[in-house]
Amino acid sequence: MGDNAVLPCTLKPSITLVTWKIDPKVGGHCALSYLPNTNKTGRTSCSNSMNWKFRPDVDAALEIRQVGIAQEGNYTCEVVSTEGNFHEMYHLTVLVPPRLRLYCDDQGNPVCEAAAGRPAALVSWVLGSNSHPEEEGHDNGTVTVLSRFTECSTNVSNTTCMVFHLTGNWSKSMSC
Repeated sequence: MGDNAVLPCTLKPSITLVTWKIDPKVGGHCALSYLPNTNKTGRTSCSNSMNWKFRPDVDAALEIRQVGIAQEGNYTCEVVSTEGNFHEMYHLTVLVPPRLRLYCDDQGNPVCEAAAGRPAALVSWVLGSNSHPEEEGHDNGTVTVLSRFTECSTNVSNTTCMVFHLTGNWSKSMSC
């Protein structure tokens, strides 16, 4: 999320057409095309965030600038040459790292929050807890996971929350 993505497309000798066909989960289909015989490029309904990485006669890679959830979907590069038609297919999945927050609730219990991640994060406690994480889905496709430390023990002065996600793992400690 927010990074640039480059999807490569292998050129063949004697190409007559290169086309990127883009089918995002959100919004309509779009396409980029290149005709070598006229050295012309075309675009149909593609946002300005999607374009050729370099010149398509040199490198047919597609660059998506500042990737967002709206760009998630299927991308196909089709190269037509005298040798035949060649397809390279990609499925773009957008990951969003959660924001980790650890705080004390009104009863003095530690609460660990992994906010607005995609997919949902896994939240656990170093010392173990009877907590059942709660998930809240958001309209933009992200999920917030909330876990309350529920073990009642006078021996526990410091608790550590651990968050596991495809984009990384984090931990934070505190005492309430």
